[in-house]
Amino acid sequence: MFSPFERLVAFRYLRARKAEGFVSVIAGFSFIGILLGVATLIIVMSVMNGFRAELFSRILGINGHMNVYAPGGPLTDYDYLRSIIAPMPGIAQVTPIIEGQALLSRSGLASGVMVRGMAWEDFRNRTLLRDSIVSGTLDDYEDNALAIGKVLADKFHLKPGDTITLTSPQVKSTPFGSLPRQRSFKIAMVFDVQMHEYNAGFVFMPLDSAQTFFQMQGAVTTMEIFLKNADTLDDMRRTIALAVKDQAAVYDWRDSNKSFFNALQVERNVMFLILTMIILVAAFNIISSMIMLVKDKGPDIAIMRTMGASRASMMKIFILTGASIGVAGTAFGAAAGIAFALNIESVRQWLQSLTGTNLFSAEIYFLSKLPAQVEWHEVLSVVIMALTLSVLATLYPAWRAARLDPVEALRDE
Repeated sequence: MFSPFERLVAFRYLRARKAEGFVSVIAGFSFIGILLGVATLIIVMSVMNGFRAELFSRILGINGHMNVYAPGGPLTDYDYLRSIIAPMPGIAQVTPIIEGQALLSRSGLASGVMVRGMAWEDFRNRTLLRDSIVSGTLDDYEDNALAIGKVLADKFHLKPGDTITLTSPQVKSTPFGSLPRQRSFKIAMVFDVQMHEYNAGFVFMPLDSAQTFFQMQGAVTTMEIFLKNADTLDDMRRTIALAVKDQAAVYDWRDSNKSFFNALQVERNVMFLILTMIILVAAFNIISSMIMLVKDKGPDIAIMRTMGASRASMMKIFILTGASIGVAGTAFGAAAGIAFALNIESVRQWLQSLTGTNLFSAEIYFLSKLPAQVEWHEVLSVVIMALTLSVLATLYPAWRAARLDPVEALRDE
């Protein structure tokens, strides 16, 4: 495609006149711009992919893919519905749940929490919950025992065996009027699911204890359904909705996290567009550097034309000169971006120790570690986009070089 003559001239033009071995200043800035643009885009997209995947894996590790509930009240015939849904192909687990808010208090401290009643065997079958126990044992999760998050335990200085008080928003009638329902519970275990929201605000208790505490004997608020394959969500939702249509309704995790899901998607698209501008600016730098190069090399072009070089050769020379900057910048940028993304947590820890500041607050970002997930098809898309913009940026300067009149160029000189 490019002759040895064209390659020789093109790479000679990449060198500064007075400093052999160094790239010219403008070409150098163009190279750095492409490198930073590609690297930044890969890093940001990988972090957002990791953030999204980690959040959803945590959410779906604690919450089901779907929920079956009774509109307007508790679900009373949940055992019957469970016997219908559980044998369906594609169903991994069906868990009756009682969920309600309560006030946790101890030694003058109080905090609102979300209480989830879940049977012992169902808690054990939740891999994320079972593997996240940091103190205490699952064997103690019975009767009036609770599992609480690590952040909540640290806040109240709790450990397995300690006692706390839960106050229900429901009231009970007494000779002195209506009073909130209170009950003491023992801490059975402390869990850490690596999500601040759950570690700081969720409490798990056995299902029968939750039914007593919330006065829902023989009933639950919902049934969480886990699928063997999340890709079958839409089909399974239709199947389950038909099976329980006369007794209950169905919603899935996308409904309960719709605004959050949409916000992440919009933010991801906007960040991609904004960071693409960096590559576009670097491409404009290539245009300006090539135009200046064509103007500076006008006499050389005229001499080569008079010696027999064709217009096509002139165009190829300047396309190769400009594209080489883009190819080199893209290659180094992709390598730097991938390496940075794959070691993002180590880099964060190093920067935090260097600056003494918290660069990734769990209270704000929900996760305790900065995640990154490199999607290779996205990396390929970024590389192709950068290369395409780099080549397109050379077309106009190369066309001007090919159209240059040798007589006029030598006369001006």
